[in-house]
Amino acid sequence: MQIYGPSQVHSPQNVNAPTASNRLQGNAGTQGTAASRSVDRVEISPAAQAASQAAESGGIRHELVNQIRSQIAAGTYETPEKLDAALTRLLDEIG
Repeated sequence: MQIYGPSQVHSPQNVNAPTASNRLQGNAGTQGTAASRSVDRVEISPAAQAASQAAESGGIRHELVNQIRSQIAAGTYETPEKLDAALTRLLDEIG
């Protein structure tokens, strides 16, 4: 493909269907023996399992969420102690 710039417009090009040999090669893998077929497998991480269990159990503590929301709205949620703890955890995770 050659690009000559925005001043030249080329005519549309044909779109060709796949050739017969490509279609035959695509079906060759489906006709193999059971030993040559690959098996799909799903692995769920521990974090995903924990998130799934929390969602299923309804583990949201609404009283705590409402308490934190009211503290944020009042401007009393962020304390120097909480910020220091968050910074320490962040630095531990990074380093």
